[in-house]
Amino acid sequence: MAEHCSPTFAELTHELGFSCEEAGGLVEFRSPFALENWTLPVLELTIVVGAILALWYAIVRLRRHGDPTNLVLWFGATAYLFVIEPPLYFPAAFGIEDHVDTMFAHNVFTVDFLWGRLPIYIIAIYPLMATMAFGIVRMLGIFRRYGVLIGATCVGFVHHAFYEIFDHLGPQLRWWEWSIDNPINQPMFDSVPMGSVVVFAALWPMSLAFCVQYFVGRHVDDGKNFSGIELTWRTIVIGLLASVGTFLLPLPATVIGMIGDTVRGTVYALELAALAIVATVVMVRQWTELRRGTATPPPYTDPFVQRFSILYLVVFAFLWIAALPDFFAAVNGETSNGDPIGNLWYTAACFAVAICSVAATFTVPRARTGSAAPEPATSNAG
Repeated sequence: MAEHCSPTFAELTHELGFSCEEAGGLVEFRSPFALENWTLPVLELTIVVGAILALWYAIVRLRRHGDPTNLVLWFGATAYLFVIEPPLYFPAAFGIEDHVDTMFAHNVFTVDFLWGRLPIYIIAIYPLMATMAFGIVRMLGIFRRYGVLIGATCVGFVHHAFYEIFDHLGPQLRWWEWSIDNPINQPMFDSVPMGSVVVFAALWPMSLAFCVQYFVGRHVDDGKNFSGIELTWRTIVIGLLASVGTFLLPLPATVIGMIGDTVRGTVYALELAALAIVATVVMVRQWTELRRGTATPPPYTDPFVQRFSILYLVVFAFLWIAALPDFFAAVNGETSNGDPIGNLWYTAACFAVAICSVAATFTVPRARTGSAAPEPATSNAG
């Protein structure tokens, strides 16, 4: 696929240690022992296994409890992926090369698709992260009490915490390389573009969660059953509309940011701060009132999300600990190998938010429904 190997992408792949002109075809397999370093197969295994288990549990929920929400979320996130990612990999093929140059390049992993552009773990991370964030918020009963928009805001906040733990570590461990010269990636927050910190970590999952809850989740909570055809078209619509939402939500930063990178970064930060304040107030209030018994206990429990979220945090804590020697030895924001380092303090704050969010799901009372299904679905499921 040399004709789509743009100069920027070629430079990024060279820095990562492989040639884009020699990358395989639609799918390519490698030995996990032949990758850049040992952290790549650990990352890949964790995310791919998590996504498979999330899909399995979503199917189980549908069959046992008549609740398709997790399944729609999983496939909606995947549909969103295939709407958003290909144009970023092949801007020339989509006729947007004059407006969008290559933003990043992934390193090669055990399984890659699309001529080295799309590692399998990237396909998996979209539904996995969405499942964890959505499940935590749903277990706290926030959608049922505060509605679709506020619930989606909380999902974006929780997703942001989990995602930035990963986002600030990847460049140092050569999981991917950002194009620093691309104006779309400016301004940078240490090794991460502010666009990634805000749009991909918080706003896209907020958009997806809003669409899933609006088109499916709230109806399931009210006891509605969907046919297979209804779920199919709703899932497709969710993937498409979530993409539109990802364009609309960061518009203030996109438009006002035309003034300059500093202004764009400031507006991004203000959007993220507004989301974080709303979500923090709502989540703390809901958890406090559930503990006091002044709010109705949520009838929904997601043991997969609870358990795998803990495993995710343990694995990434281990990866961060392994990266700390090179992190602390870095000079001017780069390791001795020339790899950029992320922001440790921000990552620590994200760890704190993620840990507290998961812990909250274990420390609130549950409605005595006799199963993990939503209240109306429990009686229908028999």
